[in-house]
Amino acid sequence: MKWLDIPPVWLLLFVVLAWVQSRYFSYGLDFGGAWADLLGGMLIGGGLLLMVLALSEFRRHATTVNPHGTPDRLIQSGIFSRSRNPIYVGDALVLAGLILRFDAVLALPLIPVFVWVIERRFILPEEDRLRRLFRTDFARYERKVRRWM
Repeated sequence: MKWLDIPPVWLLLFVVLAWVQSRYFSYGLDFGGAWADLLGGMLIGGGLLLMVLALSEFRRHATTVNPHGTPDRLIQSGIFSRSRNPIYVGDALVLAGLILRFDAVLALPLIPVFVWVIERRFILPEEDRLRRLFRTDFARYERKVRRWM
């Protein structure tokens, strides 16, 4: 079951909740038209771009992308020089974009809940692991680069 405990599964769960809210519990609420579709598309595209940039850094440095795995290297280049967690930022942007695209007004609170879950479930344990493995390098990196952006 541990293979199910990965961020994409959590993202999918939150996306499904937003879709269900928009489909069955919309109560006639919407974001008001084309601007929401445009902004939603931009957020989804930006989130996917962040993910691709981060995954390319993982590949370039030949270390694991698995949040439960033990990394071989501390990545500080590319998009990781701007955010310690660009994939999770991308996940949150994709969720926000889909909520806009679905017109899921009442699902907006899912965004901070998703961020909270990801932080508690994945980011804090990952950072503890990095802190133990890369001690001074991670301490310096943590002071220099923000967690979210």
